[in-house]
Amino acid sequence: MKRKIAFLMTAIMTIGLAACGSNSSTESTAIGEEKSSETASTSTDGKTIKFGVIAPLTGPHAEYGQGFDAATQIAVEEINAAGGVNGYKLELECQDSAADAKTSSDIFTRYAEDDSIMAVIGDFTSSCCKANAPLAEEYGLVQISPTASDPSYASMSDYCFTVMYNQSTAAPWTAESVIGHYLGKKSCAVMYLNTDWGVSTNDYLLQGLNDAGIELLGDEAYAENETDFSSVISKLKATDADTVVILDQGNVPNIINQIRNTGWDCQIVTLGPGASDQLLDLCGDNANGLVIPCPSYITEDNPTTADFYKKFYEKNQCAPTDHSLCAYTCVQVLAAAIKSIDGEVTREAIKDALKNVSYDGMAGHTEFNEDGGVNRDLLIIQVENGQYEIKEEYGYK
Repeated sequence: MKRKIAFLMTAIMTIGLAACGSNSSTESTAIGEEKSSETASTSTDGKTIKFGVIAPLTGPHAEYGQGFDAATQIAVEEINAAGGVNGYKLELECQDSAADAKTSSDIFTRYAEDDSIMAVIGDFTSSCCKANAPLAEEYGLVQISPTASDPSYASMSDYCFTVMYNQSTAAPWTAESVIGHYLGKKSCAVMYLNTDWGVSTNDYLLQGLNDAGIELLGDEAYAENETDFSSVISKLKATDADTVVILDQGNVPNIINQIRNTGWDCQIVTLGPGASDQLLDLCGDNANGLVIPCPSYITEDNPTTADFYKKFYEKNQCAPTDHSLCAYTCVQVLAAAIKSIDGEVTREAIKDALKNVSYDGMAGHTEFNEDGGVNRDLLIIQVENGQYEIKEEYGYK
């Protein structure tokens, strides 16, 4: 049954987070450039299966977009080296959305009208993914996002999926388990990104704080292209809160540095960026004490993640985050779905197979619910002496 759909848009502005550069071997095509394909079949050519990747390779989320590019390459290279999927080799094409909803939709439309593209991996933000949902439904083309966690996204179409945890469960858990139980706080202030993702995550967090009996001392939004957060920080600092929660991804290092530069020695919790080495590099000592709920922590000395870490670092010259691992997982999940198809591999067949796929990998167990989403347990990670430390394992209540 097809679901009703809606869309919103986001805007972007470049900040200095894109320090790690993707050594991309995938094709990157400008929006205005003509495609050579003229036919509109939705089946493979018997030799290759091609996925389109939409990612913010530039802009405030560039670290994560470049991570998408590198991680999907790694997954495809591994699968092809092992013989491919049911005789097919996998290919990728990656294009830059810069986390702009209109640009993302333009790319999605071009992919949808290219018969060689069998599924789309991306985009990074929930806003972009929601803007593309009507197109996924219209063209019958799967959009599987590594990171969209807005609870309303995946249910917008039968062709929409995400492998990221859902904020309807993660944000309340952060309120009760991280702020209330782990940190033992009775009150806090919140600042959040004024996008679809930020607004919905904030709503769920506030409900969680209320249910846990934690007093909300201040709640302030800001635009995604903001670079000066002094006004918001000043308002929250004036509440005398000793804990502030930041709901964001790319802006987090800048916000942390500006908080510390005001002399506000508060406990900082952030839900969104994952355990990013970029954050540590940009914040230095300002990151000490930071608490991050995170569904995975990828290190080079963990036997489970060491090979992926090494391959990713070679491509991107920085450590992977959970967001990159989720992009890797998207390729693996699509491959598992294709492997289960008995007959012609079409866009429709891929969509139907994804509903029943079951995959266990470095990001844990992936199995989609009826809305195309997944639930994932979170770790509690804290920065100590400039390094991330896992303080509480999965299942912490």
